[in-house]
Amino acid sequence: MRRSNGSKTITQKATRGSSARRPRTWWRIVSLLPALLLAPLGPAGPEPALATEVAPEGLGGLGSVRFPNSGAPAAQGPFLEGLALLHNFEYEDAALAFREAQEIDPGFALAYWGEAMTHNHPIWQNQDRDAARAVLERLAPTREARLAAAPTERERAWLEAVEVLYGEGEKEARDFAYLGAMRRLQERWPDDHEAAAFHALAVLGSAHEGRDFATYMRAAAIAEEVFRANPRHPGALHYLIHSYDDPIHAPLGLRSARVYADVAPEAAHAQHMTSHIFVALGLWDEVVTANLRARDVEDARRAELGRPPNVCGHYASWLEYGYLQQGREREARAVLDACHQRIAGGGTIRGEQWYFARMRSRYLLDTGHWEPAVLAMDGDLGASVVARHNHRFVSALAALERGERETAERLAAEMAALREGEDSTNLEIEGEELAALLLLDAGRADEAVEKLRAAAEREAGMPFDFGPPPLAKPSHELLGEVLLGLDRPAAAREAFAAALERAPRRTASLLGLARAAVRAGDQATAAESYRTLREIWRQADRPAEDLLGRAGG
Repeated sequence: MRRSNGSKTITQKATRGSSARRPRTWWRIVSLLPALLLAPLGPAGPEPALATEVAPEGLGGLGSVRFPNSGAPAAQGPFLEGLALLHNFEYEDAALAFREAQEIDPGFALAYWGEAMTHNHPIWQNQDRDAARAVLERLAPTREARLAAAPTERERAWLEAVEVLYGEGEKEARDFAYLGAMRRLQERWPDDHEAAAFHALAVLGSAHEGRDFATYMRAAAIAEEVFRANPRHPGALHYLIHSYDDPIHAPLGLRSARVYADVAPEAAHAQHMTSHIFVALGLWDEVVTANLRARDVEDARRAELGRPPNVCGHYASWLEYGYLQQGREREARAVLDACHQRIAGGGTIRGEQWYFARMRSRYLLDTGHWEPAVLAMDGDLGASVVARHNHRFVSALAALERGERETAERLAAEMAALREGEDSTNLEIEGEELAALLLLDAGRADEAVEKLRAAAEREAGMPFDFGPPPLAKPSHELLGEVLLGLDRPAAAREAFAAALERAPRRTASLLGLARAAVRAGDQATAAESYRTLREIWRQADRPAEDLLGRAGG
């Protein structure tokens, strides 16, 4: 530890270690403020002296946070690093940092609170209550004993909130009870940025049925206040992006997206998160740049831990999608090939099968090549119903392209069997899309169109999801293509326009809109669509005119 006088800050550089155990970092503690200066953050009456951190220049590459507490001065560095990592959703490294703080100060109650919080992932509606309770029990065996370990009223309030989060009852009820606890905590200490940030995250976590604009805007209003006070707060920036990452509100999130990558360059998830806004606006160059950075930061950390690169994960999937929109098909194929090699080699972990199936689907559908080598890509898809269903869906579409109706019907039956007992609107829409195409193949065009219209209306009624389209083939886009093939350009133009409302600047929909507009006599829409496509495809493997010609433009 190195000490220096003359500045009222505690800062820390977030260096990475070479093993699963995060090594002791060189903390640079500049000074500690006495409790007298922190009186507004606590109740009246005597309280223990608190360590604090102002860090105007931030926590190395993780952002800037401030959390006055009664832990030992030597434990402040790892605690604050864990807090910043927690806001950045770097949960594994956050847990390691909080455990280091516990080793330095075994009675540091908030260090156990922090580690327990790494097991709650509100945006993804995922929680490991048993693991979190095990962490809290290391502090003390009972709720009463744990609360007694907190020296101040404010720290007890934080522990009470986490006890509610991991208490008895169903997760949804506990989420709402925790939301109430965080609201009261923020009301009691209105100047506590951490209380506000975690309150905003709790609001987002209460949207159990998917995106609810009213709920998301309430979260944004809370996070905006934190951002105004501390423009480098990783939680404020992160939760603002989540609040705004739909096509309607994404322009409000551009400011946060532009800032967040620079505030937290050492957090892979922070680098990726900016692309939530960029995808919602169809800014494909920025999508690719963000996910390249995220991939590189994550893989550097994995190398330090002795792990292989993550070639089949979230960042790779979004990167491939960005490349496809740019027309950089060779690079998209390289990303897909790396993931397929991982899947074909076996030993995959949960989630990789889903990413592989989705990446294969996007490559085939968005390029339109139906390459035999890609169609032949297979591997252990494990127990993932979504992956197996999606794999069959695209294979069935390819079979129809080849005129192999019996193969498509067999795959449709297998998809129907997979959907039994599942509650997934996306899977049901995929089944409806394939059924419509089978009707079209049988010469029953009007029935096919009506079925696709129903699927499109169903998709339109779903909450906006973040990221690339959740359906391998957006239903309005497919409807537009079918209508265009039936020489109904005006109706096709409307369908493609609806598809672009949910997925702005998606190139397949833009191509369809341009072609439909030409045939409908809408030259202004056609010209604007072609202009946009040429701008998006300026880095494409082939000249934009070749791509437009291949698509019939």
